[in-house]
Amino acid sequence: MLHLRLISPVELTDDVLRLIDGAVGVTNLVVLPGVARSPKGDLVQFDVAREAANEVIERLQRLGLSAEGSITAEQIDLSLSDAADRAEREAPGEGDDAVVWAELARRVTADCRLTWAFLAFLAIATQIAAIGVIVDSPILIVGAMVLGPEFGAIAAVCFGLLRGDRHLIGHALRTLVIGFAVAIAITLACALVSRGLGWIEPSSLVGHKEIEFIVKPDRWSFIVALLAGAAGVLSVTAGKSSALVGVFISVTTVPAAGYFAVAAALYRWDDMAASVAQLAVNIAGMIISGTVTLIVQRAYWSRFGVRLPVRSPRVSSQKYGEE
Repeated sequence: MLHLRLISPVELTDDVLRLIDGAVGVTNLVVLPGVARSPKGDLVQFDVAREAANEVIERLQRLGLSAEGSITAEQIDLSLSDAADRAEREAPGEGDDAVVWAELARRVTADCRLTWAFLAFLAIATQIAAIGVIVDSPILIVGAMVLGPEFGAIAAVCFGLLRGDRHLIGHALRTLVIGFAVAIAITLACALVSRGLGWIEPSSLVGHKEIEFIVKPDRWSFIVALLAGAAGVLSVTAGKSSALVGVFISVTTVPAAGYFAVAAALYRWDDMAASVAQLAVNIAGMIISGTVTLIVQRAYWSRFGVRLPVRSPRVSSQKYGEE
């Protein structure tokens, strides 16, 4: 379930309570009149089943609560309450299947920001992948896959395509392009230094059977990317971080970037082209399947999701706060 905390201007509180009392999946409603100071208003708190949250949040936004007050949602890890159990049973569907669109919008927007942390993680992951390429170590390749932060930006592209948000798409693509460019440039510089020191040479990439899949994109690479993109979006919308780790291990975006940097330092042009192709295939496949997955989820919840009002409100028409 989700816990929602609202700050409602006094003049909106009646409408807010009528809306909440007319919704299924809501319980543990608490109203504290006049306690909020910034912004000023009444504090309203309640729990709502995840699968019923979208309609409630959207209606609250239409009331103007996000502009004149505040809407905050938190995940509830433990709730020992028969009332909460009944609320979850009332709501249609399963919580793990529900997509809270406002939550997803905030998450992908945050994950596609071009921050120093994003650049640092991607650069470190690419360098680990490059070392894995040089020493022919699948373990290092897998470690680099898990460390790479790029899927957040890919998910943002998918969400932007779903909403037709050109700004979000452009911002996410910019993050991907600059992020990989910086990571490859740093790794290339390190590889050139290593070559100058005699640590690596053109033959360093010869005979590495364990990791040659990085530079051999084929139909299976694209199929894996499609599956990983769908699984990644599902894991993000359902909040399944363990499943997202599996997605990271499935696709060779970061290893392809690392291989490209090493191949560039050693002037192996064919391997450079193959690495770029692998990177492009994986990103394109994940964007395609991720977007399709979001479209299917939106269509499903548009048809079967909760619509308000769905039951008779329990709040009387008497003005809130009056005797």
